[in-house]
Amino acid sequence: MYAFLPLTALALSALGAGMFLSNLSLFRYRQESSGETKAIDTPSVSVLIPARNEAEGIHRAVESVLASRGTELEVVVLDDGSTDETGDIVRRLSQQDTRVRLIEGVELPDGWNGKQHACYRLAQEAKYDHFLFLDADVRLSQDAISQLVQRKQMTYDQVDGKTIHASLLSAFPRQETGTLLEKMLIPMMHFILLCYLPFSRMRSSTHPAYASGCGQLFLTDRDSYQRAGTHQAIRSSRHDGLQLPKAYRQHGLMTDCIDGTELATCRMYHNASEVVAGLLKNANEGIANKRLLLPFTFLLGGAHLLPWVTLIAATLTLTSSVGNDSTSSFWIGFAIVTSGIAIAVGYLPRIVAAIAFRQSWLGAALHPVAVLLFLVLQWWAVWNQLRGKQTAWRGRTSS
Repeated sequence: MYAFLPLTALALSALGAGMFLSNLSLFRYRQESSGETKAIDTPSVSVLIPARNEAEGIHRAVESVLASRGTELEVVVLDDGSTDETGDIVRRLSQQDTRVRLIEGVELPDGWNGKQHACYRLAQEAKYDHFLFLDADVRLSQDAISQLVQRKQMTYDQVDGKTIHASLLSAFPRQETGTLLEKMLIPMMHFILLCYLPFSRMRSSTHPAYASGCGQLFLTDRDSYQRAGTHQAIRSSRHDGLQLPKAYRQHGLMTDCIDGTELATCRMYHNASEVVAGLLKNANEGIANKRLLLPFTFLLGGAHLLPWVTLIAATLTLTSSVGNDSTSSFWIGFAIVTSGIAIAVGYLPRIVAAIAFRQSWLGAALHPVAVLLFLVLQWWAVWNQLRGKQTAWRGRTSS
């Protein structure tokens, strides 16, 4: 037992760390090292922003888009039944800049999620053939749109026997965090993505099992969007970050996700209650389901919680035992050393991520606590599902 559990923890932590390091360069790939790019003129892009009670940040979001360089664009905002000044702010912006348009929301049809219906309507209003679906709390850099269009044109050689490009591209913005719970839990999106999704396989196959993305920022084109079934294909979903790429892949279309640290910033939540509600609202479409919850509990718990348990248990045994024989002392020492190595290896992805993606060092230091809280929230989401309770978001249980 002194050997088995610490070695299991070390193997699991090494698995995640190894996958993270292997994926990191692919996630942060650059144009010149990842295939050919089609020559394109100045791209024309419709930036489509669903907004519900976004008065605090919608002005900055739209302004960041309007400041874009190297692209012809329009900004279409759908005011999805806001009870604050979101619509008035966008209306004033549209009077100042003809590239901005405001679309009024309608009553949400049965069976539709609020955001998916808003995106569906926005796409119908778009005048250009490139669609950039953007959350209202995302701020773009000046070159973000032109770079994203260029990256979308990059080819993937010999995918299912063909040379194709991404029909749907997602970028993960730099995640700004303020409160302690944000610092611990928001970086888990990068951690889960890079530790457990094989990027090389994702880019060599259109199988739906490799679908992944960030719902804060999606770039696609009109033809691919229609072929994938539009947002109607995921109309009831609350997790477009997973479900929209899956819909594309189900139709044989390539999807990809990249690091957007230098392209955009986003602060999703502003306090602990928003973090908890935000993670609970779409957990059942992510890890909190009967297919993934137990495997991920084993992988995450075994890699990042078990080594602490074995380290503490072995240390207590060593200090409380008197007159241990040499064999017992050896195995206790082995457990302590192996557990310590497993803990260090488990920290490696969070430390590298803190540097690469400019994440919180405090959140990285508290990584085992973050993993524990993350797993508790996943199990809590399952419990809520079993008792028929759905987490409300922005005043809706279907938002």
